[in-house]
Amino acid sequence: MEKHKIATKGFFKKPQERFINRELSWIEFNLRVLEEAENHNLPLLERVKFLSISASNFDEFFMVRVAGLKDQIRNNIKDESIDGLTPQEQLEKVMAKSRTLLARQQECWSSLKNELTKNGIFIETLSSLNERDKKWLFNHFDHDIFPALSPITIDPAHPFPFLPSLGLSVAVEFKSHSGKANKHAVILLPAKLDRFIKLPGRGCKFILLEDIIKLCISRLFKDREIVGFGVTHLTRDSDLEIEEESADLVSHFESAVKKRRRGSVIMMKLCKSTPVNLRNFVMSGLKITKDDVFEVEQIPDMHSIAQLYKCDKPKLKFKPYEERFPERINDFGGDCFAAIAAKDILIHHPYETFDVVVNFLRQAAADPDVIAIKQTLYRTSSDSPIVKALIEAAEAGKSVTVVVELKARFDEESNIRWAKNLERAGAQVVFGFVDLKTHAKVSMVVRREGEHLKSYVHFGTGNYHSITARTYVDLSFFTCNENLCSDAAHLFNYLTGYSSSVEFKKLVVSPITMRKTIIELIGDEIEHAKAGRPANIWAKMNALIDPKIIDELYYAAQCGVKINLVVRGICGLRPSISGFSDNISVKSLVGRYLEHARILCFGAGHKLPSKDAKIFISSADWMPRNLNGRVEIMVPIENPTVHEQIMDQIMITNLQDKRNSWYLTSEGKYIRVSSEKNEFSAHDFFMTNPSLSGRGRALTAADTEKQRKKILKLFPFDKNKK
Repeated sequence: MEKHKIATKGFFKKPQERFINRELSWIEFNLRVLEEAENHNLPLLERVKFLSISASNFDEFFMVRVAGLKDQIRNNIKDESIDGLTPQEQLEKVMAKSRTLLARQQECWSSLKNELTKNGIFIETLSSLNERDKKWLFNHFDHDIFPALSPITIDPAHPFPFLPSLGLSVAVEFKSHSGKANKHAVILLPAKLDRFIKLPGRGCKFILLEDIIKLCISRLFKDREIVGFGVTHLTRDSDLEIEEESADLVSHFESAVKKRRRGSVIMMKLCKSTPVNLRNFVMSGLKITKDDVFEVEQIPDMHSIAQLYKCDKPKLKFKPYEERFPERINDFGGDCFAAIAAKDILIHHPYETFDVVVNFLRQAAADPDVIAIKQTLYRTSSDSPIVKALIEAAEAGKSVTVVVELKARFDEESNIRWAKNLERAGAQVVFGFVDLKTHAKVSMVVRREGEHLKSYVHFGTGNYHSITARTYVDLSFFTCNENLCSDAAHLFNYLTGYSSSVEFKKLVVSPITMRKTIIELIGDEIEHAKAGRPANIWAKMNALIDPKIIDELYYAAQCGVKINLVVRGICGLRPSISGFSDNISVKSLVGRYLEHARILCFGAGHKLPSKDAKIFISSADWMPRNLNGRVEIMVPIENPTVHEQIMDQIMITNLQDKRNSWYLTSEGKYIRVSSEKNEFSAHDFFMTNPSLSGRGRALTAADTEKQRKKILKLFPFDKNKK
């Protein structure tokens, strides 16, 4: 494909003209999340949840991405981003946009509070409390808050305390008895205390924890005149440094996670009402400058408003949705292996339950004919049914091999704990590579059937996490195809270090072959376009930021390839530039569920949709880290029913969605299509239409064709429309 790279040089613009900055693109994504909180067509408590998610995203962005920029500047690294910006230039743009985003979050909360009040959910202030409320709060403070607090007055014997990342603290200034300079104190608010304290009586009346402390401050500082009160929320650098020469990877990660809690302060959010003297005292104690301080009008830890979602107000939430259990498996009496042996099956989460994946492993653990189970674990839930099934299998004497990824950011501690539990049960635990993250999602069961061994494999686009599977849109593909099962076995051998040179028959694996294969597939479409044949690419992913892949897409578009991309989050590609990328459209879906699946469709000389298209599902986004620094998989979909389900049902529906959709402009901004309730929503469609491969005997060949025609008739896809 080198000829394409050479041929495109004359078409290329300057970096800033053809690429969108990764960090600024992320801020645009979080603005789309925030706009859901401002969307009056959504139930009120769902909007509260979206605001909480936006705030949580914002904190994590600073903990990782902004921390990385500051670290580059501190180490005098001048490397430019793909759009030609130095770390310092990126930081300046990011900080300016971040302050705007934070102010908008605060404005959104102010508006939401008014609407909550109209709907019977009250956030009380000290001035709105009656005497009965105050009496109850004094008693509640004495019994349920005071014992957990440890106020520290700062003096030579008591230096400024350590404040943890994402920790909430109260800073206090009070007059000295001696009449000398005022004194200061810090109170760390334990994370286990509720942020919103529910007041007694009927209805939903709450007050913030810091307001209770302010009300009861005399109980903490008796006979002191309080002259300053402020609430702070810290974000610290949370990246881990990995030492390749570490002899014991688990011990190294345990130590590194502890060090992370003490990372340098990246941002402090501080209530605007905090007096200047008190603000300067806190800044001095933390050794930060005013550039690190973000003043807020109201709540500094906005993610905490998620607690309000627990209010018993069903009319203010989405109508509950019960995930379907695939009829195909019920056709075989719940026997996962029999259902898979009959035909490949694709499970579309969360519309179809993650219990299928759990049951697959539970059945394997209990089945006396199962000899071995192999599993990758990147993220999983705190009370993981997946890990429990693996433990049961190991305790039952089966050979269980689990590749646990210790470098899954913010899940390192839970993964270490699960690894130790698995080892105690007798499982063989492997930690993969020091320099590569194992991000592939694969589960393999080896079963004795007659005189031979037969393998069954699950490939996923998401994590083995039973909680997030209820809100993340992902795909689970089950097969007993011999080539794919053989490839899965070779993949595990590669991960456990048994084989360093691996050739796969069907699987595409990074960092071995994925980048090369993607470029070749794009190149094939270029050749079809040059020969006058139809040339189409449809792709769905979470992020697109790899400059080499983006340049290949630009060239493909210039050669006449029609490219439709569904990219939920970061996108570094500029679509719709006349004569350059006007054959490329990029849309983002943000709605009730988090779009997380990765799907790739290449026309192979046919107009999409086509039964002859090349289709893959993948664990990888198109980012340098996925293609160069992680073990990822692309799985070809060749079963006709699954192929049709992905192309004619999932992809067309995503491309036709209007209610949850935003289109990316060449300037890097997103334009919303429509948020009106009567507009077509992919999420609503999938909640009300069973999938093709999961219908089982209830779906005849005629029904399949009828459903396909229904989709195409209701949502006619214009292949040339961007």
